Amino acid sequence: MPYSLIPDRLYHHYSDLTPRLLRELEVRLLLCDLDYTLAPRSADRPDGALRAWLDDCRRAGITVMILSNNRSAHRVETFCSELGIRYVGHARKPGTKGFRHAIAEAGEDAAHTAMLGDKLLTDVLGAKRSGVLALMVEPLGGPAGAWNHVLHLLQRPFKWIAKRRCQKK
Repeated sequence: MPYSLIPDRLYHHYSDLTPRLLRELEVRLLLCDLDYTLAPRSADRPDGALRAWLDDCRRAGITVMILSNNRSAHRVETFCSELGIRYVGHARKPGTKGFRHAIAEAGEDAAHTAMLGDKLLTDVLGAKRSGVLALMVEPLGGPAGAWNHVLHLLQRPFKWIAKRRCQKK
């Protein structure tokens, strides 16, 4: 079981992942973290840009699901019901159980699944351990609180390595 903290690809924003790019990567199931990945933690509701991006993914035949460690089922459930997408809450990333559950629920396989998130220790590590493509974005709304600032500083060397690897491809 791999334990790498280096994302396979880095992006600035979730919208950089176009349906065309996802198809090139052979992704049919995109698991997404919610907070700081698809919306700032302070956002109570999904915005129009997120809705449009999800509609583009749907039209391209790409299933998007939320895989969140958020312990508040209310927040994740509210977001997902408004967006018309499924979710696995309290996923306990970087554990693999939430990943396996989401992949099975979508009727997909790990080879055609990617995880999009903003944190190495949960999203990227969990993706790597689960055998899915690990995609990383900068946190929407920026890191909030002292601990998140420290985490994002610690992520810099791993992101630098990922950028170098992507440039060589």
